[in-house]
Amino acid sequence: MNGGTERVRDGARTAGGGTEPVGGGTGGTGDGPRSVTVRVPAKVNVQLAVGAARPDGFHDLANVFLAVSLHDEVTATPAEALTVTCEGPDADKVPLDRTNLAARAAELLAARHGIAPDVHLHIAKDIPVAGGMAGGSADGAGALLACDALWGLDTPRSELLDICAELGSDVPFSLVGGAALGTGRGEKLTELPVGGAFHWVFAVADGGLSTPVVFGEFDRLTEGTDVPEPAASPALLEALRTGDTTALAGALANDLQAPALSLRPSLAATLAAGTDAGALAALVSGSGPTTAFLVKDAEAAKAVAAALTASGTCRTARTATSPAAGATILPD
Repeated sequence: MNGGTERVRDGARTAGGGTEPVGGGTGGTGDGPRSVTVRVPAKVNVQLAVGAARPDGFHDLANVFLAVSLHDEVTATPAEALTVTCEGPDADKVPLDRTNLAARAAELLAARHGIAPDVHLHIAKDIPVAGGMAGGSADGAGALLACDALWGLDTPRSELLDICAELGSDVPFSLVGGAALGTGRGEKLTELPVGGAFHWVFAVADGGLSTPVVFGEFDRLTEGTDVPEPAASPALLEALRTGDTTALAGALANDLQAPALSLRPSLAATLAAGTDAGALAALVSGSGPTTAFLVKDAEAAKAVAAALTASGTCRTARTATSPAAGATILPD
């Protein structure tokens, strides 16, 4: 854990330290909202095509994001200084200092408007931590939207997306939700149509995988080879557009799966357990180690989740549907 003193209060760790933006009162004033809570979704990469490393160390991507119905909630409340607290599964693994993307989002937004980032951000975690489902990115987007409303800033959506891109490659999609193609390093989004609901099971592994380390392993495995320019699969985009689960299952692809398996070989057993239980397709979610299983319907999701849990190859299994809305302010 970096920086700040940590203590336990009310069951939460604490340390010092796809909707249009909704306006509110100025934080800390009598007529402003007392708090703002934003719900923000996890994501699965139904395609992640990775290009060769660029001179800046990043990789060009063709990253087809799909938001799923696992959510974190970020609550912003006026405070005398910027603080972050967290509760939920694996909350002890979430940094509470300025490296947390929620804290950085508050700082960047406040700096753009020339105000102090005096806010308490409370994160209620339900997205797996360090699991390749953009939980940290979701918290950054959630905090950004919550602070914008709490402080009554009415920041244009385009500016919010600029701040998201500054925070990280996955953060813009966490704000937008639904489905989108991310290009560049993933931050340049083109929203995609989705013609129906898809059902998923996510197997949560013990421990996390560092995204930079997984990309480094990709570079090692592809060294000396001709890495093609990343491009979205027309078949996959058509499957999303028509809501065709079978076609989507045949088009799922993740160029980071091989490096994730190289670093965590035990994930192969989890993938096999899910497909043996009837999943239509299986892949590592993003940089892992969470694995994702596309299934036919809700009943199949329950069966596959039960089989994965019983297999002993993962810590737990969660069911979800997609697409899901992006960062959304919840009613009081």
